Order: sequence, then structure tokens, then C-alpha cells
Amino acid sequence: MKYRIVGDSCLDLTEEMRKDSRFQIVPLTLQVDDTMIVDDEGFDQAEFLRLVKESKECPKTACPSPEAFKKAYECEEEDVYVITLSSHLSGSYNSAMVGKSLYEEEHGHKNILIIDSESASSGELSLAMAICGMYEEGLGFEEISRRVLKLRDQQRTYFVLDSLEYLRKNGRLTGLQAFFATALNIKPVMGADHGVIVKLDQARGINKAFARMCETAVRERGTAAVKQVVISHCNAPGRAQQVKEELERLGVGAGIVVTETAGVSTLYAGDGGIILVM
Repeated sequence: MKYRIVGDSCLDLTEEMRKDSRFQIVPLTLQVDDTMIVDDEGFDQAEFLRLVKESKECPKTACPSPEAFKKAYECEEEDVYVITLSSHLSGSYNSAMVGKSLYEEEHGHKNILIIDSESASSGELSLAMAICGMYEEGLGFEEISRRVLKLRDQQRTYFVLDSLEYLRKNGRLTGLQAFFATALNIKPVMGADHGVIVKLDQARGINKAFARMCETAVRERGTAAVKQVVISHCNAPGRAQQVKEELERLGVGAGIVVTETAGVSTLYAGDGGIILVM
């Protein structure tokens, strides 16, 4: 049975997956001051990071329209899985749902599962990879839908940022808090509680923060039950490798996939940010 995986542009596909016709990205739009950037295959990460660094304003995002999602559903594949950013961070999930209603009004029923990832970036990619694996097992739409939603509820998201500036610019820290944390070189270990960003721990220095993040993930998720680990990095392949090696040292035997952030994840993670999903 043919299937398609539709993601908003926070689904940070690997280079190989971007060439795979089973995947389709419906892009968000980014705005830095007066510059509008479509988060598609033409996204220039270096230029975007430069614009964000030079701007004193908070970068903004705009989710795809329901019509854009509806158009993505108008494909020949019988089963469509839609993976979006956490609904606590973006209107992408709601837009995808409205797009489904528009599709059904015009075309009738189709197997379309819309998944609020309750995560972002590597969290979305982890779900996409799981769906592909289930089809290789020969499972059908209903069983895959049940299993992938269960996986969504089980997996956990962790991240460490090189700078708190992106949080401040997005209104999640006051300038005073950001100043003191930066001055003391304190790096937060963050996570997501059903899509809501929470602080889990902190450490002095980026390397200790990465180690603490890995220790927290292994403590909370264990090593036996985890089948797939995904690491996303923003312009930091060396750091991603460091985290991968630390997880392996801690006994994580599951396959570890590393990918690079596209536009939306770059905005949220900031230069040097690492996102881990187990």
C-alpha cells in the first residue's frame, strides 16, 4: 500500500530523506524584521543566523495555510500521515486539521492521520522514521496509527542551547535572567512535557550540559526500550557527534540518526543548539 508522510518544515529530514518522494514538506514562513523567508529547500541557514543575530526584534513564524495542507493531501497515495510541531508552539497542527476538513468536503474520506508531535525537529523525524519502519513490517493504516500515537506519548525531547538569546528574543526569558545565566556560563538542560517547554536541569559550561542531558535522557528512558534516537543540530555537527558518543558510552544501543535543523528549528534552537529525542 502506498503512503505519504507530510510534515511542516520543522520535520528536519536527513539529506537522503529529502530526496525520497514519500516525504513532502509544507513550509512555514519566517520573518526577521522586514525580511520574509519561506522555510523550504532554498533556506539559507548561514544567512538566516546572520539576520537573527543582527536584529533587535523577535523573529516570527507563520504556519502554513489550511489550503497548503489540503493540497498536500491531494496525492495519489492511499494513506497520509501528517506530522506537525507541538500545538503549544505553532498553529501548524490546527491548520493541518482544517486542511483535512477542506479535503473531505471536496473529495470525501481518505486515510489521513494528523499527529501533534508534542515536540519539534528530531521529535517529528523520529515519528516519521517509525512510520516507515512499520510499513516495512507490513502493518496497515489503523495499526500504524495506533502505534505511532503510542510512540509519540512515550518518546521524550531534550535540548541544550549554546545561548539563551533565542529564548529572550522569543519572550521566554527576561533580559535580566538571560544576563545572569550568560554571565555565569550556566547552560540549561531543557525538555518538553507534552509539548510544553520545561527546564529539567542545568550545568556550568556547554560540555557538562550535554553530558547532563544525556544522563537525564538515559535515566528517564532507559536503554532497553528505546528503538531509535534522533539528534538534530544547528550548525554544530561536532557537538552532535559528541552527544552521540556520550549516549553510546552510557549504553544506548539503538540506532542514532543525526540531522541538521532547517528554518523553524534553527530559529528556536539558535546557532550551536542540540535537540535530542529518545
